[in-house]
Amino acid sequence: MSYEILIPAIIKGFGGLGLFLLGMVIMTEGLRSLAGDMIKNALMRFTKSPYSGALTGTISTILLQSSSATTVMAVGFVGAGLMSFPQALGIIFGANIGSTATGWLVALFGLKFSLSSIAMPLIFLGVIGKLFFKGKAASFGYAIAGFGLIFVGIASLQEGMGHFEGIISPEHLSSGSWAGSIKLVLLGIAATLITQASSAGVAATLTALYLHTINFEQAAALVIGMDVGTTVTAVLASIGGSASVRQTGLSHVIYNCLTAVMALCLIAPYVFFLETINPSFLETHAEIALVAFHTFFNTLGVLLILPFAKQFAALMEKIIKSEEPPFTRRLDKQLLKEPSLALEVARISIEREFVALLEHINFILGDFACGKRTDLISLQLSLDETQEYVDSIKIQPKEVHEWQRMVFLAHLLDHLQRLHERCDEDAKRAHYAASSMNLQEERNGFCAKNEKIIEAITSKNFSLATKYAKESNETINNAIEPFREFIATKIAEDKIDIPEGNQQREAIKWISRVSTHIWRIAYYLERTVMETVN
Repeated sequence: MSYEILIPAIIKGFGGLGLFLLGMVIMTEGLRSLAGDMIKNALMRFTKSPYSGALTGTISTILLQSSSATTVMAVGFVGAGLMSFPQALGIIFGANIGSTATGWLVALFGLKFSLSSIAMPLIFLGVIGKLFFKGKAASFGYAIAGFGLIFVGIASLQEGMGHFEGIISPEHLSSGSWAGSIKLVLLGIAATLITQASSAGVAATLTALYLHTINFEQAAALVIGMDVGTTVTAVLASIGGSASVRQTGLSHVIYNCLTAVMALCLIAPYVFFLETINPSFLETHAEIALVAFHTFFNTLGVLLILPFAKQFAALMEKIIKSEEPPFTRRLDKQLLKEPSLALEVARISIEREFVALLEHINFILGDFACGKRTDLISLQLSLDETQEYVDSIKIQPKEVHEWQRMVFLAHLLDHLQRLHERCDEDAKRAHYAASSMNLQEERNGFCAKNEKIIEAITSKNFSLATKYAKESNETINNAIEPFREFIATKIAEDKIDIPEGNQQREAIKWISRVSTHIWRIAYYLERTVMETVN
């Protein structure tokens, strides 16, 4: 082949691959905007065990056309305490099955029943929908445009690779031995690393198989390698992440490597089975046989691992232990890709920081039964880290519920920082409040209410926590004027001196200010949770 034909063919092939990838990105983004929240809620609602997790993970990945999006959601649920790690593993394993749907899309509609002729009208209609509509209609249009672009890419890839028919043949690639198969697996891994998407490699492999540039055994080994290649991407993404993200990355590697070994052993029996029931099937429908094999070995791998999901999860947690600070361990930067989940893990961190401050307040006021001293320096660092995390969450005002949650979190952090200052910088006033015999009744009532607030928050009854906090604040505020008059009388009667009287006044003012912050924090915490439910 002359360079005049070769160079344009290569450019055409790579351009087609690029269009395919662009179409996948656009379609996935459109589908996530269209149904992301619905799928997220369905995942939380229907995932009760690793088995149901595998089913919901499969369906979610098929609908979103993105296994990484499903995986990020699963990790987020674990981080937010909404799901156990074994349940999340079920979702992650199911995402492997769901990711094979792209292969079926390419084989059936891109190669077998080519849709390239209607791809251009689809792109046009999709772009019109994106430009002239808003909300769900715009997202649907964007997804349709991406869908059409996928088939333009496949057609271009097919045309470019068609020029190599007869030049590159199965004889040019390693095959027929374990060493040859392993080389092809490594080639598949490399292809996934280069494109950062196994779907692109699978599309190229299916096209090459369709054009008889490679045979079935070679294509199967390449696809197995591409499955393993996705784990490298997951590991790279988990570097610097939380323990749950690193555990997920390691789970991907171990599971996919085990599945790859099993799949390599199944190639020969699978070919024998097809040739036995239909000798001509591999010749006439090789691409269908390949995607069926891809789905088969992924499904078999999931069915074999699911009974041991809890033990597998325990092993991952044993290998990678959680060493993050207790308040901020859930603040995973990977979750910033899912703002709704990022807001939830930030709220959980704030909730824990609030409880720690309540326990510290009770401790310094002498309630040693419920109270517990907190390292205020470490807590300040955690508050600052939470603030930075919330600032990193990107939300637009048009996303009404998420935007409102962000506003409430800002209020929460403001009051928490000020409450922390009351405990740290106003230590003398806190000491006066703890030691004053004249404030014993108010102090004991205040600590008792704090105990109830902690219990309500722990049991997730946020409306009750707000009720207790408001009652406590009103009780303290109603006691201020009578207490001031009482202190003035004591000074007039020479029973206490003026400096001591001033200390007593400062003490009740300190309790009042602290109770106000506690009430506002409880209130905004309740509002944040209510907005999450809505």
